[in-house]
Amino acid sequence: MDTNLSAKKPASVMPELAKLDATAQAELVRKGELTALELVEAGISRIEQVNPQVNAVVATFYDRAREAAKGKLPQGPFTGVPNLVKDLDNLKGTRATSGSRFLAENISAETDPIIAAKENAGFIMVGKSNTPEFGLLGTTESLLLGACNNPWNLAHSPGGSSGGAAAAVASGMVPVAHATDGGGSIRIPASCCGVFGLKPSRGRIELGERQLPGDIGFQHCVSRSVRDSATLLAATERTGAAAVLPPIGRVEGPGRKRLRIAFGTMDYKGREPAPDVKAAIEDVAKLCAGLGHEIVPVKNPIAGEAFENAFLAAWASGPAELVALTKQMGLDPQAVLEPWTLGLAALFNAKPADTLEKSLAHFAKVTAETTTFMKDYDVWLTPVLAAAPPKTGEQAPTVPFDTLYERVFNYVTYTPLHNVVGTPAMSVPLSWNAAGLPIGAQFAASPGQEKVLLELAFELEQARPWADKYAPVFAG
Repeated sequence: MDTNLSAKKPASVMPELAKLDATAQAELVRKGELTALELVEAGISRIEQVNPQVNAVVATFYDRAREAAKGKLPQGPFTGVPNLVKDLDNLKGTRATSGSRFLAENISAETDPIIAAKENAGFIMVGKSNTPEFGLLGTTESLLLGACNNPWNLAHSPGGSSGGAAAAVASGMVPVAHATDGGGSIRIPASCCGVFGLKPSRGRIELGERQLPGDIGFQHCVSRSVRDSATLLAATERTGAAAVLPPIGRVEGPGRKRLRIAFGTMDYKGREPAPDVKAAIEDVAKLCAGLGHEIVPVKNPIAGEAFENAFLAAWASGPAELVALTKQMGLDPQAVLEPWTLGLAALFNAKPADTLEKSLAHFAKVTAETTTFMKDYDVWLTPVLAAAPPKTGEQAPTVPFDTLYERVFNYVTYTPLHNVVGTPAMSVPLSWNAAGLPIGAQFAASPGQEKVLLELAFELEQARPWADKYAPVFAG
């Protein structure tokens, strides 16, 4: 790209900006080639261009963003770069629906710590990204916000629950978008949309008071480049007295150490993924071996049925609380909550009173087992998902509960373990199937070892670049 943009700004540089990552866009501002306002205006133009096809951005606050861009911005690594807040989180004075009719008119009174940290890194928030109701599905098609479409094929899901974030990045609206992960919600859409997604270790990033049972919720981002994710992690990780883990700082490139990588394609119930996914992950294992890493075939060490039941109980406890809250407020849960949410609540309420307590005890058992397993390996390679992105509607919240339950828990079987254990895990966009749909590879490491993952990601990004792969629906 021609980096001397001063003579071409602003409209004519928009297509070129869409292909730049956030680090490169911020560099243009630092060099004085573009202003923060011009970056924001270009981002707004890209959103307006492709969002009608994708529905990744569900609320906009352009005037707020423009005013911020005109003012004194924090001098961080991403100063002036437009970003999106997932519509599960709060940005003071903006709408926060959590994808639910229950909160359709909700306005955030405060800004969440992670969003404030991203703004302190220089990002300018221009809108909210699409999410399923309360982030409860691995697809993004809520009754309130409507289906988000995958830029690689608009008839398919972008994954979830950070589907809007990943679709916005994959279609070039923004180079990076805020994302959250309670059971795979960063890695799933990253896989579906062909972008990079890292879920950090438990305790790495300050999350504030809101947390899921078992502390299974995490926050970070999805991005087109590894360096954007690595730089943002360094800018937002806890340091000093607040640090729960030793800070890793900024990881800037591949590591020299050759890794011992556990590898298996079976899920925790002994099931193999779809043939295209299995072939893709086996190919990634060969790629790693070709780079000098040791690949060790393994079986998933976790007893799947017991884990799934424990995870489901923790996952469904939130919907049960929501149903109780709506009734306390005199509302009809059927009118403000989706069938999937209501079904999860009913499932949880039918269980014994000590179910959640027993589930959390099982989490501790699984954590110990996984910790023991990981002692023999630097990294663990598996699929992200059991299949390529499904068609929109196949996992919609209105599908009959028993049918949807089976589809969800046959599809999302590789990611939730790392939420329970607190291990860092990433989806790396290394494969596409014959239909042109992305298939991510999941790499996990022991808690606190994000540096190992990021150094490997940098190496894989160089070995099999994806920066020049653009979805059919792409801004510019």
